[in-house]
Amino acid sequence: MRTPVVAQNLGIFITGNINRLFVNREPWQVATLTATAVLSAAWLWNFANQEESIWLRSKKKFFQYVKKLPSVRHKIDEELSKTNQNFENEISKSCAELYYNLELPENGLSNEKILKLVDQHLRIGNYDWRDGRVSGAIYGFHEELVDLVTKVYGKASYTNPLHPDIFPGVCKMEAEVIRMACKLFQGGPNTCGTMTSGGTESIILACKAYRDYAREQKGITKANMVVPRTAHAAFDKAAQYFNIHVRYVNVDTESYEVNLKAFKKAINGNTILLVGSAPNFPYGTLDDIEAIAALGLKYDIPVHVDACLGSFVIVFAREAGYKLRRFDFSIPGVTSISADTHKYGFAPKGSSVILYSDKKFRNHQFTVTTDWPGGVYGSPTVNGSRAGGIIAACWATMMSYGHNGYLEATKRILDTARYIEQGVRKINGIFVFGQPATSVIAIGSHVFDVFRLSDALCKLGWNLNTLQFPSGIHICVTDMHTASGIADKFLVDVRASVAELMKDPQQPVTGKMAIYGMAQSISDRSVVGEVTRCYLNSMYYTPPLDEL
Repeated sequence: MRTPVVAQNLGIFITGNINRLFVNREPWQVATLTATAVLSAAWLWNFANQEESIWLRSKKKFFQYVKKLPSVRHKIDEELSKTNQNFENEISKSCAELYYNLELPENGLSNEKILKLVDQHLRIGNYDWRDGRVSGAIYGFHEELVDLVTKVYGKASYTNPLHPDIFPGVCKMEAEVIRMACKLFQGGPNTCGTMTSGGTESIILACKAYRDYAREQKGITKANMVVPRTAHAAFDKAAQYFNIHVRYVNVDTESYEVNLKAFKKAINGNTILLVGSAPNFPYGTLDDIEAIAALGLKYDIPVHVDACLGSFVIVFAREAGYKLRRFDFSIPGVTSISADTHKYGFAPKGSSVILYSDKKFRNHQFTVTTDWPGGVYGSPTVNGSRAGGIIAACWATMMSYGHNGYLEATKRILDTARYIEQGVRKINGIFVFGQPATSVIAIGSHVFDVFRLSDALCKLGWNLNTLQFPSGIHICVTDMHTASGIADKFLVDVRASVAELMKDPQQPVTGKMAIYGMAQSISDRSVVGEVTRCYLNSMYYTPPLDEL
Protein backbone atom coordinates (compact mmCIF):
# COMPACT_ATOMS: atom_id res chain seq x y z
CA MET A 1 0.00 0.00 0.00
CA ARG A 2 1.34 3.44 -0.86
CA THR A 3 1.96 5.68 2.15
CA PRO A 4 -0.48 8.63 2.19
CA VAL A 5 1.20 11.98 1.49
CA VAL A 6 -0.06 13.36 4.79
CA ALA A 7 1.69 10.57 6.71
CA GLN A 8 4.93 11.15 4.79
CA ASN A 9 4.87 14.85 5.62
CA LEU A 10 4.21 14.14 9.30
CA GLY A 11 7.15 11.74 9.36
CA ILE A 12 9.47 14.33 7.80
CA PHE A 13 8.31 16.96 10.28
CA ILE A 14 8.91 14.75 13.32
CA THR A 15 12.30 13.52 12.08
CA GLY A 16 13.47 17.03 11.21
CA ASN A 17 12.72 18.36 14.67
CA ILE A 18 13.70 15.37 16.80
CA ASN A 19 17.18 16.71 17.72
CA ARG A 20 15.80 20.00 19.00
CA LEU A 21 13.37 18.15 21.22
CA PHE A 22 16.07 16.11 22.97
CA VAL A 23 18.92 18.64 23.39
CA ASN A 24 19.98 19.32 27.03
CA ARG A 25 17.35 17.02 28.54
CA GLU A 26 17.58 14.77 31.59
CA PRO A 27 17.46 11.00 30.87
CA TRP A 28 13.96 10.68 32.29
CA GLN A 29 12.85 13.63 30.18
CA VAL A 30 14.36 12.05 27.09
CA ALA A 31 12.55 8.79 27.87
CA THR A 32 9.27 10.61 28.39
CA LEU A 33 9.64 12.63 25.21
CA THR A 34 10.63 9.54 23.27
CA ALA A 35 7.57 7.61 24.47
CA THR A 36 5.33 10.60 23.76
CA ALA A 37 6.81 11.02 20.29
CA VAL A 38 6.40 7.33 19.48
CA LEU A 39 2.81 7.24 20.70
CA SER A 40 1.97 10.47 18.89
CA ALA A 41 3.56 9.23 15.68
CA ALA A 42 1.68 5.93 15.98
CA TRP A 43 -1.62 7.74 16.55
CA LEU A 44 -1.00 10.08 13.61
CA TRP A 45 0.04 7.17 11.41
CA ASN A 46 -3.07 5.18 12.28
CA PHE A 47 -5.25 8.24 11.75
CA ALA A 48 -3.75 9.01 8.36
CA ASN A 49 -3.14 5.48 7.12
CA GLN A 50 -6.72 4.21 6.88
CA GLU A 51 -8.86 3.15 3.96
CA GLU A 52 -11.41 5.90 4.53
CA SER A 53 -10.14 9.38 3.65
CA ILE A 54 -9.34 11.93 6.33
CA TRP A 55 -11.92 14.28 4.81
CA LEU A 56 -14.71 11.71 5.00
CA ARG A 57 -13.83 10.68 8.56
CA SER A 58 -13.58 14.30 9.66
CA LYS A 59 -16.94 15.05 8.05
CA LYS A 60 -18.57 12.15 9.88
CA LYS A 61 -17.02 13.21 13.19
CA PHE A 62 -18.21 16.77 12.70
CA PHE A 63 -21.81 15.66 12.17
CA GLN A 64 -21.57 13.28 15.13
CA TYR A 65 -20.53 16.11 17.44
CA VAL A 66 -23.11 18.54 16.03
CA LYS A 67 -25.91 16.02 16.57
CA LYS A 68 -24.91 15.71 20.22
CA LEU A 69 -25.74 19.36 20.83
CA PRO A 70 -28.96 19.35 22.90
CA SER A 71 -30.84 21.76 20.64
CA VAL A 72 -29.86 19.89 17.47
CA ARG A 73 -30.57 16.46 18.96
CA HIS A 74 -33.96 17.64 20.21
CA LYS A 75 -34.91 18.92 16.76
CA ILE A 76 -33.77 15.72 15.06
CA ASP A 77 -35.66 13.54 17.55
CA GLU A 78 -38.76 15.68 17.08
CA GLU A 79 -38.65 15.27 13.30
CA LEU A 80 -37.89 11.55 13.55
CA SER A 81 -40.87 11.10 15.86
CA LYS A 82 -43.12 12.75 13.26
CA THR A 83 -41.62 10.63 10.51
CA ASN A 84 -42.07 7.45 12.52
CA GLN A 85 -45.70 8.35 13.19
CA ASN A 86 -46.29 8.98 9.49
CA PHE A 87 -44.80 5.61 8.57
CA GLU A 88 -46.93 3.83 11.17
CA ASN A 89 -50.04 5.65 9.98
CA GLU A 90 -49.34 4.44 6.44
CA ILE A 91 -48.98 0.85 7.64
CA SER A 92 -52.10 1.11 9.77
CA LYS A 93 -54.05 2.58 6.85
CA SER A 94 -52.96 -0.15 4.43
CA CYS A 95 -54.08 -2.85 6.90
CA ALA A 96 -57.22 -1.06 8.09
CA GLU A 97 -59.60 -3.80 6.96
CA LEU A 98 -57.70 -6.47 8.87
CA TYR A 99 -57.91 -7.44 12.53
CA TYR A 100 -54.61 -7.56 14.43
CA ASN A 101 -53.89 -10.73 16.39
CA LEU A 102 -51.62 -9.68 19.24
CA GLU A 103 -51.72 -12.91 21.20
CA LEU A 104 -52.33 -16.56 20.51
CA PRO A 105 -56.00 -17.51 20.05
CA GLU A 106 -57.32 -19.44 23.01
CA ASN A 107 -58.22 -22.28 20.72
CA GLY A 108 -56.67 -23.05 17.37
CA LEU A 109 -58.53 -21.86 14.28
CA SER A 110 -59.94 -24.22 11.68
CA ASN A 111 -58.13 -24.72 8.37
CA GLU A 112 -61.02 -23.04 6.56
CA LYS A 113 -60.80 -19.96 8.79
CA ILE A 114 -57.01 -19.73 8.45
CA LEU A 115 -57.12 -19.96 4.65
CA LYS A 116 -59.81 -17.27 4.55
CA LEU A 117 -57.62 -14.98 6.68
CA VAL A 118 -54.61 -15.67 4.46
CA ASP A 119 -56.64 -14.66 1.39
CA GLN A 120 -57.65 -11.43 3.14
CA HIS A 121 -54.03 -10.60 3.94
CA LEU A 122 -52.87 -11.27 0.38
CA ARG A 123 -55.61 -9.13 -1.18
CA ILE A 124 -54.63 -5.84 0.43
CA GLY A 125 -52.05 -3.49 -1.11
CA ASN A 126 -51.92 -0.41 -3.30
CA TYR A 127 -50.93 -2.22 -6.48
CA ASP A 128 -52.35 -5.17 -8.34
CA TRP A 129 -49.13 -6.86 -9.37
CA ARG A 130 -51.00 -9.38 -11.50
CA ASP A 131 -51.78 -6.76 -14.15
CA GLY A 132 -48.09 -6.17 -14.97
CA ARG A 133 -47.68 -2.65 -13.58
CA VAL A 134 -44.97 -3.42 -11.04
CA SER A 135 -41.26 -3.09 -11.79
CA GLY A 136 -39.47 -6.31 -10.90
CA ALA A 137 -40.72 -7.85 -7.61
CA ILE A 138 -42.83 -10.52 -9.35
CA TYR A 139 -40.88 -12.04 -12.23
CA GLY A 140 -43.47 -14.50 -13.44
CA PHE A 141 -46.79 -15.95 -12.41
CA HIS A 142 -48.35 -18.96 -14.08
CA GLU A 143 -51.16 -20.83 -12.37
CA GLU A 144 -49.88 -24.25 -13.49
CA LEU A 145 -46.42 -23.59 -12.07
CA VAL A 146 -47.85 -22.15 -8.86
CA ASP A 147 -49.92 -25.29 -8.46
CA LEU A 148 -46.84 -27.47 -9.06
CA VAL A 149 -44.48 -25.68 -6.66
CA THR A 150 -47.22 -25.46 -4.01
CA LYS A 151 -47.60 -29.23 -4.09
CA VAL A 152 -43.83 -29.79 -4.17
CA TYR A 153 -43.21 -27.39 -1.31
CA GLY A 154 -45.98 -29.03 0.69
CA LYS A 155 -44.38 -32.44 0.24
CA ALA A 156 -40.93 -31.16 1.22
CA SER A 157 -41.92 -28.49 3.74
CA TYR A 158 -40.56 -30.39 6.75
CA THR A 159 -37.28 -31.44 5.17
CA ASN A 160 -33.94 -29.94 6.21
CA PRO A 161 -30.69 -30.46 4.25
CA LEU A 162 -28.73 -29.82 7.45
CA HIS A 163 -29.40 -33.53 8.00
CA PRO A 164 -28.23 -35.22 4.77
CA ASP A 165 -28.51 -38.66 6.34
CA ILE A 166 -32.22 -38.08 6.90
CA PHE A 167 -32.98 -36.14 3.69
CA PRO A 168 -30.41 -37.26 1.08
CA GLY A 169 -32.90 -36.68 -1.74
CA VAL A 170 -33.20 -32.97 -0.95
CA CYS A 171 -29.41 -32.66 -0.88
CA LYS A 172 -29.30 -34.34 -4.29
CA MET A 173 -31.81 -31.78 -5.59
CA GLU A 174 -29.63 -28.92 -4.37
CA ALA A 175 -26.54 -30.47 -5.96
CA GLU A 176 -28.41 -30.77 -9.26
CA VAL A 177 -29.60 -27.15 -9.13
CA ILE A 178 -25.98 -26.06 -8.65
CA ARG A 179 -24.67 -28.27 -11.44
CA MET A 180 -27.36 -27.05 -13.87
CA ALA A 181 -26.59 -23.44 -12.96
CA CYS A 182 -22.84 -23.98 -13.39
CA LYS A 183 -23.52 -25.36 -16.86
CA LEU A 184 -25.65 -22.32 -17.78
CA PHE A 185 -22.84 -19.96 -16.69
CA GLN A 186 -20.25 -21.87 -18.77
CA GLY A 187 -18.61 -23.49 -15.79
CA GLY A 188 -16.19 -26.40 -16.17
CA PRO A 189 -15.96 -29.61 -14.15
CA ASN A 190 -14.35 -27.85 -11.17
CA THR A 191 -17.10 -25.27 -10.74
CA CYS A 192 -19.23 -25.66 -7.64
CA GLY A 193 -21.47 -23.70 -5.30
CA THR A 194 -24.43 -23.75 -2.94
CA MET A 195 -28.01 -22.60 -2.88
CA THR A 196 -28.87 -19.65 -0.65
CA SER A 197 -31.95 -17.80 0.57
CA GLY A 198 -31.50 -14.95 -1.93
CA GLY A 199 -29.06 -12.74 -3.79
CA THR A 200 -28.01 -10.86 -0.68
CA GLU A 201 -26.92 -14.05 1.06
CA SER A 202 -25.13 -15.21 -2.10
CA ILE A 203 -23.12 -11.97 -2.20
CA ILE A 204 -22.47 -11.98 1.55
CA LEU A 205 -21.14 -15.53 1.39
CA ALA A 206 -18.80 -14.71 -1.50
CA CYS A 207 -17.37 -11.78 0.46
CA LYS A 208 -16.92 -13.97 3.53
CA ALA A 209 -15.20 -16.66 1.48
CA TYR A 210 -12.72 -14.23 -0.08
CA ARG A 211 -11.99 -12.46 3.20
CA ASP A 212 -11.07 -15.75 4.81
CA TYR A 213 -9.19 -16.97 1.72
CA ALA A 214 -7.07 -13.79 1.62
CA ARG A 215 -6.39 -13.99 5.36
CA GLU A 216 -5.18 -17.58 5.09
CA GLN A 217 -3.33 -17.42 1.77
CA LYS A 218 -1.96 -13.84 1.81
CA GLY A 219 -2.08 -12.81 5.47
CA ILE A 220 -4.37 -9.85 4.69
CA THR A 221 -6.06 -8.61 7.88
CA LYS A 222 -7.28 -5.19 6.71
CA ALA A 223 -9.27 -6.33 3.73
CA ASN A 224 -10.89 -4.16 1.11
CA MET A 225 -12.83 -4.87 -2.06
CA VAL A 226 -13.08 -2.76 -5.20
CA VAL A 227 -16.71 -2.34 -6.13
CA PRO A 228 -18.55 -0.26 -8.76
CA ARG A 229 -20.73 2.42 -7.21
CA THR A 230 -23.69 0.78 -8.96
CA ALA A 231 -23.08 -2.69 -7.47
CA HIS A 232 -25.80 -4.04 -5.22
CA ALA A 233 -26.06 -2.73 -1.65
CA ALA A 234 -25.51 -6.30 -0.44
CA PHE A 235 -21.76 -5.68 -0.83
CA ASP A 236 -22.02 -2.87 1.69
CA LYS A 237 -24.01 -5.16 3.97
CA ALA A 238 -21.28 -7.80 3.70
CA ALA A 239 -18.67 -5.14 4.47
CA GLN A 240 -20.55 -4.19 7.63
CA TYR A 241 -20.84 -7.82 8.70
CA PHE A 242 -17.26 -8.88 7.96
CA ASN A 243 -15.27 -5.67 8.52
CA ILE A 244 -14.25 -5.27 4.89
CA HIS A 245 -13.65 -1.78 3.57
CA VAL A 246 -15.45 -0.99 0.30
CA ARG A 247 -13.46 1.04 -2.22
CA TYR A 248 -16.23 2.38 -4.44
CA VAL A 249 -15.51 3.30 -8.04
CA ASN A 250 -17.76 5.68 -9.96
CA VAL A 251 -19.29 4.82 -13.31
CA ASP A 252 -18.71 6.55 -16.61
CA THR A 253 -21.34 9.28 -16.98
CA GLU A 254 -22.09 8.28 -20.58
CA SER A 255 -22.14 4.48 -20.49
CA TYR A 256 -23.02 4.04 -16.79
CA GLU A 257 -20.55 1.17 -16.70
CA VAL A 258 -17.75 1.22 -14.14
CA ASN A 259 -14.81 3.50 -14.97
CA LEU A 260 -11.98 1.04 -15.59
CA LYS A 261 -9.11 3.51 -15.10
CA ALA A 262 -10.45 4.48 -11.69
CA PHE A 263 -11.17 0.82 -10.97
CA LYS A 264 -7.53 -0.16 -11.57
CA LYS A 265 -6.30 2.77 -9.50
CA ALA A 266 -8.42 1.64 -6.53
CA ILE A 267 -6.63 -1.72 -6.25
CA ASN A 268 -3.94 -2.05 -3.57
CA GLY A 269 -2.13 -4.66 -1.53
CA ASN A 270 -5.11 -5.24 0.78
CA THR A 271 -7.64 -5.83 -1.99
CA ILE A 272 -9.25 -9.24 -1.62
CA LEU A 273 -11.97 -8.99 -4.26
CA LEU A 274 -12.88 -7.22 -7.52
CA VAL A 275 -16.57 -6.92 -8.41
CA GLY A 276 -18.54 -6.39 -11.60
CA SER A 277 -22.29 -6.42 -12.30
CA ALA A 278 -24.05 -8.34 -15.06
CA PRO A 279 -26.12 -6.19 -15.12
CA ASN A 280 -26.31 -3.63 -12.31
CA PHE A 281 -29.59 -2.87 -10.58
CA PRO A 282 -29.94 0.93 -11.07
CA TYR A 283 -29.34 1.23 -14.81
CA GLY A 284 -29.27 -2.33 -16.12
CA THR A 285 -25.88 -1.77 -17.77
CA LEU A 286 -23.23 -4.48 -17.98
CA ASP A 287 -19.75 -3.78 -16.60
CA ASP A 288 -16.76 -4.85 -18.70
CA ILE A 289 -16.24 -8.17 -16.95
CA GLU A 290 -13.41 -9.26 -19.26
CA ALA A 291 -11.39 -6.14 -18.38
CA ILE A 292 -12.07 -6.60 -14.64
CA ALA A 293 -11.12 -10.29 -14.86
CA ALA A 294 -7.87 -9.34 -16.60
CA LEU A 295 -7.03 -7.10 -13.64
CA GLY A 296 -7.86 -10.00 -11.34
CA LEU A 297 -5.39 -12.24 -13.14
CA LYS A 298 -2.72 -9.52 -13.24
CA TYR A 299 -2.87 -8.84 -9.50
CA ASP A 300 -3.90 -12.35 -8.39
CA ILE A 301 -7.22 -11.18 -6.93
CA PRO A 302 -10.52 -13.09 -7.16
CA VAL A 303 -13.27 -11.60 -9.34
CA HIS A 304 -16.95 -11.86 -8.49
CA VAL A 305 -19.69 -11.28 -11.06
CA ASP A 306 -23.02 -10.29 -9.59
CA ALA A 307 -25.62 -11.69 -11.99
CA CYS A 308 -28.40 -11.80 -9.41
CA LEU A 309 -30.61 -9.50 -11.48
CA GLY A 310 -29.48 -10.97 -14.78
CA SER A 311 -30.34 -14.43 -13.48
CA PHE A 312 -31.31 -16.87 -16.21
CA VAL A 313 -32.22 -14.16 -18.74
CA ILE A 314 -28.62 -13.11 -19.20
CA VAL A 315 -27.38 -16.65 -19.78
CA PHE A 316 -29.93 -17.18 -22.58
CA ALA A 317 -29.65 -13.70 -24.13
CA ARG A 318 -27.10 -14.57 -26.81
CA GLU A 319 -29.00 -17.70 -27.82
CA ALA A 320 -32.14 -15.56 -27.97
CA GLY A 321 -30.44 -13.40 -30.60
CA TYR A 322 -29.12 -10.51 -28.51
CA LYS A 323 -25.50 -9.38 -28.63
CA LEU A 324 -23.91 -9.35 -25.22
CA ARG A 325 -20.36 -9.13 -23.89
CA ARG A 326 -19.07 -12.18 -22.08
CA PHE A 327 -19.60 -12.19 -18.31
CA ASP A 328 -19.38 -15.82 -17.14
CA PHE A 329 -16.90 -18.58 -16.27
CA SER A 330 -15.72 -18.70 -19.88
CA ILE A 331 -13.60 -15.64 -18.97
CA PRO A 332 -10.28 -16.54 -17.29
CA GLY A 333 -10.12 -14.78 -13.94
CA VAL A 334 -13.82 -14.94 -13.04
CA THR A 335 -13.88 -16.90 -9.79
CA SER A 336 -17.51 -16.60 -8.66
CA ILE A 337 -20.99 -15.68 -9.84
CA SER A 338 -24.17 -14.95 -7.89
CA ALA A 339 -27.52 -15.48 -9.62
CA ASP A 340 -31.08 -15.45 -8.34
CA THR A 341 -33.21 -18.41 -9.29
CA HIS A 342 -36.21 -16.62 -7.77
CA LYS A 343 -35.99 -13.87 -10.40
CA TYR A 344 -35.78 -14.99 -14.04
CA GLY A 345 -35.42 -18.58 -12.90
CA PHE A 346 -39.09 -18.17 -11.83
CA ALA A 347 -38.59 -20.25 -8.69
CA PRO A 348 -40.38 -19.25 -5.46
CA LYS A 349 -38.97 -16.39 -3.41
CA GLY A 350 -36.08 -17.33 -1.18
CA SER A 351 -33.77 -19.13 -3.60
CA SER A 352 -30.49 -18.09 -5.22
CA VAL A 353 -27.15 -19.66 -6.09
CA ILE A 354 -23.55 -18.70 -5.40
CA LEU A 355 -21.16 -20.42 -7.81
CA TYR A 356 -17.35 -20.71 -7.65
CA SER A 357 -14.73 -21.67 -10.20
CA ASP A 358 -12.99 -23.92 -7.69
CA LYS A 359 -13.72 -25.67 -4.38
CA LYS A 360 -10.82 -23.85 -2.71
CA PHE A 361 -13.01 -20.74 -2.65
CA ARG A 362 -16.18 -22.52 -1.58
CA ASN A 363 -14.29 -24.16 1.27
CA HIS A 364 -13.78 -20.72 2.78
CA GLN A 365 -17.50 -20.02 2.53
CA PHE A 366 -18.20 -22.91 4.89
CA THR A 367 -18.18 -22.41 8.64
CA VAL A 368 -16.92 -25.27 10.80
CA THR A 369 -16.95 -25.55 14.60
CA THR A 370 -14.92 -28.53 15.85
CA ASP A 371 -14.97 -28.24 19.65
CA TRP A 372 -18.64 -27.74 20.47
CA PRO A 373 -20.05 -30.18 23.07
CA GLY A 374 -22.91 -30.83 20.65
CA GLY A 375 -20.49 -32.36 18.19
CA VAL A 376 -18.57 -31.23 15.14
CA TYR A 377 -20.74 -28.66 13.38
CA GLY A 378 -20.40 -27.65 9.75
CA SER A 379 -22.67 -25.36 7.73
CA PRO A 380 -22.36 -24.40 4.06
CA THR A 381 -24.34 -21.14 4.25
CA VAL A 382 -25.46 -18.51 6.76
CA ASN A 383 -28.41 -20.60 7.88
CA GLY A 384 -27.96 -23.81 9.79
CA SER A 385 -31.32 -25.41 9.24
CA ARG A 386 -32.57 -24.61 5.74
CA ALA A 387 -35.93 -24.90 4.07
CA GLY A 388 -35.83 -28.09 2.04
CA GLY A 389 -39.17 -27.10 0.56
CA ILE A 390 -37.60 -24.09 -1.19
CA ILE A 391 -34.82 -26.25 -2.62
CA ALA A 392 -37.31 -28.80 -3.91
CA ALA A 393 -39.57 -26.09 -5.35
CA CYS A 394 -36.62 -24.44 -7.14
CA TRP A 395 -35.51 -27.80 -8.53
CA ALA A 396 -39.07 -28.53 -9.69
CA THR A 397 -39.32 -25.12 -11.40
CA MET A 398 -36.10 -25.66 -13.34
CA MET A 399 -37.15 -29.14 -14.34
CA SER A 400 -40.54 -27.79 -15.44
CA TYR A 401 -39.18 -24.97 -17.62
CA GLY A 402 -36.25 -26.80 -19.14
CA HIS A 403 -33.83 -25.19 -21.59
CA ASN A 404 -36.42 -24.29 -24.20
CA GLY A 405 -38.86 -22.87 -21.67
CA TYR A 406 -36.25 -20.45 -20.34
CA LEU A 407 -35.12 -19.55 -23.85
CA GLU A 408 -38.67 -18.68 -24.92
CA ALA A 409 -39.21 -16.62 -21.76
CA THR A 410 -35.94 -14.77 -22.39
CA LYS A 411 -37.03 -13.89 -25.93
CA ARG A 412 -40.35 -12.56 -24.67
CA ILE A 413 -38.78 -10.49 -21.91
CA LEU A 414 -35.92 -9.02 -23.95
CA ASP A 415 -38.15 -8.29 -26.94
CA THR A 416 -40.51 -6.40 -24.62
CA ALA A 417 -37.65 -4.57 -22.88
CA ARG A 418 -36.16 -3.39 -26.19
CA TYR A 419 -39.61 -2.33 -27.41
CA ILE A 420 -40.11 -0.21 -24.27
CA GLU A 421 -36.57 1.19 -24.48
CA GLN A 422 -37.03 2.27 -28.11
CA GLY A 423 -40.36 3.86 -27.25
CA VAL A 424 -38.95 5.78 -24.28
CA ARG A 425 -36.02 7.10 -26.36
CA LYS A 426 -38.50 8.73 -28.75
CA ILE A 427 -40.21 10.78 -26.00
CA ASN A 428 -39.00 14.38 -25.82
CA GLY A 429 -38.01 15.51 -22.31
CA ILE A 430 -36.65 12.22 -20.97
CA PHE A 431 -33.68 9.98 -21.73
CA VAL A 432 -32.44 6.43 -21.08
CA PHE A 433 -29.35 5.96 -18.91
CA GLY A 434 -26.58 4.16 -20.82
CA GLN A 435 -27.25 1.06 -22.89
CA PRO A 436 -29.44 -1.47 -21.06
CA ALA A 437 -27.98 -4.97 -21.33
CA THR A 438 -31.06 -7.01 -20.49
CA SER A 439 -34.33 -6.08 -18.82
CA VAL A 440 -33.86 -2.80 -16.91
CA ILE A 441 -34.63 0.57 -18.55
CA ALA A 442 -33.62 3.55 -16.42
CA ILE A 443 -35.16 6.95 -17.20
CA GLY A 444 -33.95 10.45 -16.36
CA SER A 445 -34.72 14.01 -17.40
CA HIS A 446 -32.70 17.19 -17.88
CA VAL A 447 -35.88 19.22 -18.25
CA PHE A 448 -38.00 18.49 -15.17
CA ASP A 449 -37.68 16.67 -11.85
CA VAL A 450 -38.01 13.03 -12.90
CA PHE A 451 -39.62 12.19 -9.56
CA ARG A 452 -42.65 14.13 -10.81
CA LEU A 453 -42.90 11.54 -13.60
CA SER A 454 -42.63 8.77 -11.03
CA ASP A 455 -45.44 10.36 -9.02
CA ALA A 456 -47.63 10.75 -12.13
CA LEU A 457 -47.13 7.11 -13.13
CA CYS A 458 -47.74 6.00 -9.56
CA LYS A 459 -51.16 7.68 -9.67
CA LEU A 460 -51.87 5.70 -12.85
CA GLY A 461 -51.13 2.44 -11.04
CA TRP A 462 -47.48 1.92 -12.03
CA ASN A 463 -44.94 1.00 -9.35
CA LEU A 464 -41.41 1.85 -10.49
CA ASN A 465 -38.05 1.95 -8.72
CA THR A 466 -36.55 5.32 -7.77
CA LEU A 467 -32.84 6.04 -8.21
CA GLN A 468 -30.51 8.64 -6.71
CA PHE A 469 -27.16 10.27 -7.54
CA PRO A 470 -28.41 11.17 -10.16
CA SER A 471 -32.19 11.18 -9.85
CA GLY A 472 -33.92 8.60 -12.00
CA ILE A 473 -36.53 5.88 -12.16
CA HIS A 474 -36.44 2.49 -13.77
CA ILE A 475 -38.71 -0.28 -14.89
CA CYS A 476 -37.44 -3.83 -14.59
CA VAL A 477 -39.25 -5.78 -17.30
CA THR A 478 -40.42 -9.23 -16.24
CA ASP A 479 -42.55 -11.94 -17.80
CA MET A 480 -45.53 -10.12 -16.30
CA HIS A 481 -44.93 -7.23 -18.73
CA THR A 482 -44.94 -9.49 -21.80
CA ALA A 483 -48.71 -9.97 -21.64
CA SER A 484 -50.61 -8.39 -24.52
CA GLY A 485 -50.98 -4.61 -24.27
CA ILE A 486 -48.92 -4.01 -21.11
CA ALA A 487 -45.85 -2.50 -22.81
CA ASP A 488 -48.02 -0.28 -25.03
CA LYS A 489 -50.04 0.89 -22.04
CA PHE A 490 -46.83 1.80 -20.22
CA LEU A 491 -45.55 3.86 -23.15
CA VAL A 492 -48.91 5.58 -23.57
CA ASP A 493 -48.96 6.57 -19.90
CA VAL A 494 -45.32 7.76 -19.99
CA ARG A 495 -45.97 9.89 -23.09
CA ALA A 496 -49.10 11.43 -21.60
CA SER A 497 -47.45 12.09 -18.26
CA VAL A 498 -44.34 13.66 -19.82
CA ALA A 499 -46.48 15.85 -22.09
CA GLU A 500 -48.33 17.15 -19.05
CA LEU A 501 -45.12 17.77 -17.09
CA MET A 502 -43.56 19.64 -20.02
CA LYS A 503 -46.29 22.28 -19.77
CA ASP A 504 -44.65 23.48 -16.53
CA PRO A 505 -41.25 21.76 -16.27
CA GLN A 506 -39.93 23.97 -13.47
CA GLN A 507 -42.67 23.03 -11.03
CA PRO A 508 -41.17 21.37 -7.94
CA VAL A 509 -41.99 17.82 -6.94
CA THR A 510 -44.42 17.49 -4.04
CA GLY A 511 -45.78 14.79 -1.76
CA LYS A 512 -44.04 11.50 -1.03
CA MET A 513 -41.73 11.78 -4.05
CA ALA A 514 -40.29 15.04 -2.68
CA ILE A 515 -38.69 12.96 0.08
CA TYR A 516 -36.45 11.18 -2.42
CA GLY A 517 -35.11 14.43 -3.84
CA MET A 518 -34.63 15.92 -0.39
CA ALA A 519 -32.80 12.83 0.86
CA GLN A 520 -30.15 13.27 -1.83
CA SER A 521 -29.41 16.82 -0.70
CA ILE A 522 -28.69 15.93 2.94
CA SER A 523 -24.93 16.03 3.55
CA ASP A 524 -25.13 14.01 6.77
CA ARG A 525 -26.08 10.60 5.39
CA SER A 526 -26.51 9.25 8.94
CA VAL A 527 -29.71 11.31 9.18
CA VAL A 528 -31.03 9.51 6.10
CA GLY A 529 -30.04 6.28 7.85
CA GLU A 530 -32.07 7.22 10.92
CA VAL A 531 -35.12 7.91 8.75
CA THR A 532 -34.62 4.55 7.03
CA ARG A 533 -34.54 2.81 10.41
CA CYS A 534 -37.84 4.50 11.25
CA TYR A 535 -39.31 3.00 8.10
CA LEU A 536 -37.93 -0.46 8.89
CA ASN A 537 -39.32 -0.27 12.43
CA SER A 538 -42.73 0.70 11.06
CA MET A 539 -42.89 -2.59 9.15
CA TYR A 540 -43.29 -4.29 12.54
CA TYR A 541 -46.04 -1.99 13.72
CA THR A 542 -48.95 -3.39 15.69
CA PRO A 543 -51.49 -1.22 17.50
CA PRO A 544 -51.50 -1.04 21.31
CA LEU A 545 -53.83 -3.52 22.97
CA ASP A 546 -56.08 -0.74 24.30
CA GLU A 547 -56.76 0.49 20.74
CA LEU A 548 -58.29 -2.78 19.55
